[in-house]
Amino acid sequence: MPVCLECPRRCGTERPESFGSVGKTGACSMPFAPVVARAALHFGEEPCISGERGSGAVFFSGCSLRCVFCQNYGISAENFGEEITVSRLREIYQELIGKGAHNINLVNPTHFVRAIAQSLEEPLPVPVVYNCGGYELVESLRRLEGKVQIYLPDLKYADDRLALRYSGAADYWERAREAIAEMVRQTGPYCLDEAGMLQSGVLIRHLILPGQVQNSKRILDWIADSFPAGTVLVSLMSQYLPCGKAENFPEINRTLYQEEYDEVEAYLFQKGIEDGFLQELSSADDAYIPAFDLTGVLPDLPRP
Repeated sequence: MPVCLECPRRCGTERPESFGSVGKTGACSMPFAPVVARAALHFGEEPCISGERGSGAVFFSGCSLRCVFCQNYGISAENFGEEITVSRLREIYQELIGKGAHNINLVNPTHFVRAIAQSLEEPLPVPVVYNCGGYELVESLRRLEGKVQIYLPDLKYADDRLALRYSGAADYWERAREAIAEMVRQTGPYCLDEAGMLQSGVLIRHLILPGQVQNSKRILDWIADSFPAGTVLVSLMSQYLPCGKAENFPEINRTLYQEEYDEVEAYLFQKGIEDGFLQELSSADDAYIPAFDLTGVLPDLPRP
């Protein structure tokens, strides 16, 4: 039985092949077989990902990071989803492409990297997006080289005290910087087509947390110092909502203040970061959270 060392938790559990197999799930609470909560066209990503036809989003269940404020808490922490085979995962990609998806968008894929690598043995006719929390192992990312064209990592914390408090990951800042450097090495500078759709490269997301302007500034410092203009795209996000267990953390149990967002936005331009996207505070709305109802997961389920 394989021991799992696929994410920075390195929990070393004898992870089962499926929920019905012998073994013990580790930090992610998942078997090696993929578990999916939704597979559908998604229009809530950055314009260069969603485009006019939508991104073919596959939302995986479980999580190796488990942020207390996660907007997808029902699937990331409460593990709602359906176990499928690697061959079914490949079929899902083809179904989404048939519906016009600009890309295949693997949402929270970290703990299923083995199954994902298998599902991408044959190239797809559209780019593959690896949409993750930034808490990755370089060794795992290297298994995806040549299979993933676009990396879409969060960069949540430059302060390990925050990472420990909200995600139980005191090494987040070090691991995330290593991971993003590897992503850029694999893809090179970002490339947009004539329609403005991202074809390859890295788009770094940063979600501003309430009361943590200095954390955001440190992250922007690192991006500006590490990547020359034209290398990566940056998405500065204001859509924080107190979801999950945020009510147990009073300091983040609110949305952003306008002045917090304005200060971080001004700092972004001060650092000369111009390649990317900004969000209005109106984005802090649960209408942007998709319905996790097994849409598109099994071929015989009725469609709404």
